[in-house]
Amino acid sequence: MNAASSAAGSSTGFTDSPSQPHQAPADVLAALWRDAAMPPEALSRIAMTGADPVLPSSFAVGTAAQASLGASALAAAALWAQRTGRWQTVSVDMRHALAEFRSERYLRVNGGPAPELWEKIAGVYPTGDGRWVRLHTNFPHHRDGVLRILNCAHDKDAVRAALAKWKAEDFETAASDAGMVVAAMRTFDEWQRHPQAQALHGLPPVIIEKIGDAPPQPLPALAPHAEINVDARPLSGVRVLDFTRIIAGPVAGRTLAAHGADVLLVTAAHLPSMPSLVIDTGRGKRSCQLDLRDPDDKRTVHKLIHGADVVVQGYRPNGLSDLGVGPEAAARARPGIVYVSLSAYGHVGPWSGKRGFDSLVQSATGINADETEAAGSAEPRPLPAQVLDHASGYLLAFGAMVALHRRAVEGGSWHVRVSLAQVGQWLRSLGRVPDGMGTPDQHIDEVSDLLEVEESGFGELTVVRHAAKLSETPAHWTLPSVPLGTHAAEWLPR
Repeated sequence: MNAASSAAGSSTGFTDSPSQPHQAPADVLAALWRDAAMPPEALSRIAMTGADPVLPSSFAVGTAAQASLGASALAAAALWAQRTGRWQTVSVDMRHALAEFRSERYLRVNGGPAPELWEKIAGVYPTGDGRWVRLHTNFPHHRDGVLRILNCAHDKDAVRAALAKWKAEDFETAASDAGMVVAAMRTFDEWQRHPQAQALHGLPPVIIEKIGDAPPQPLPALAPHAEINVDARPLSGVRVLDFTRIIAGPVAGRTLAAHGADVLLVTAAHLPSMPSLVIDTGRGKRSCQLDLRDPDDKRTVHKLIHGADVVVQGYRPNGLSDLGVGPEAAARARPGIVYVSLSAYGHVGPWSGKRGFDSLVQSATGINADETEAAGSAEPRPLPAQVLDHASGYLLAFGAMVALHRRAVEGGSWHVRVSLAQVGQWLRSLGRVPDGMGTPDQHIDEVSDLLEVEESGFGELTVVRHAAKLSETPAHWTLPSVPLGTHAAEWLPR
């Protein structure tokens, strides 16, 4: 198939010395924008305030937050201009962007804490060869699988004693072979020598490629005067089918909903979930449950795809393809579809099928080791937020809106790819912050001006407002978070 493609953010040269200055957020956003072939005049419409460091990190986490979130907001403004002929201004403050990158930490339910995020044996442990491994056990089957391999009790001390008999990479391999999610902590030099790092070298954080032919499909024109429809937004009338869980993919859907899309989350009753993340990332979405192993439910999914503009999926590589709803099948069924895929370690290389989460990718790729060294810590030090997850979420939304913008002019079906590891590579390319670790952390009372209270299907929530401010179409969520499976598996009328 003749596939036109673009790569957003293709400048991946490493600027890894802590003594070298990190890139300016405006330059980082401009690189993403230019590489996505978006209208250059848009760059004069965004203002970004603040500077790193805002949180304790040796990486330019504020720049990553501001640029990725700003790129998604500017893409929404470009779609608005395409639909109405009017540009609007966008502004993003770095402190607010980083608060939204920690939205799950600041979530409060009925005035009290949200459900606990971490299962009790999740975390980092020393191994017998003097190294470290990180376990992700938040799903019961991942927890039980790790305990089977270790042949120990469900207890931190028992896990620590069992891992003292393993070498870090041997345990990582054994766990991965069993379908578990574990990462050995590597230095950046060790990661660079790894075949997966070599496979990803030079790849951008966002890959946007045309995967099928279709005529141009402009989004419906919107009324020229906002007062005719006070809630008209850049993605009004756009239908998004959201097959995602945890943080990165759900943040993408939440972002598209903030700009007016009809986002329908699809889960299944047999799949585990994390209640705090369901609450935090469910804002603006409807939620249904379908089991793709059931023939009737599978037919319903195919019907939904026929009516969708965008599909966002974050399941294991080829998981949905094996069930007949991968990108190529979706493009055949619905020419003009924008199919958005998230993976942990990328779509190429020996780890392309490997499962993973933000905290594990930080460990495997040298980010934790560098933070540990910068902090002078004896134990592994993670980033001060799930930066890879949240940046991936906004870049997924950015890629989806870029593809919709290009579909309106060029036509075609589109595939957007983002991986946590490629976003980690991009984060590293932004440079290091020499004095970053000396910055005090921000607690919830210090970001109270960025929070709002709203009712939901879980009670009263305290949540972080969206950090991007659009002058004509303020981003917001018209639907509250609801328990999984609350809604029917159908589209709203356009």
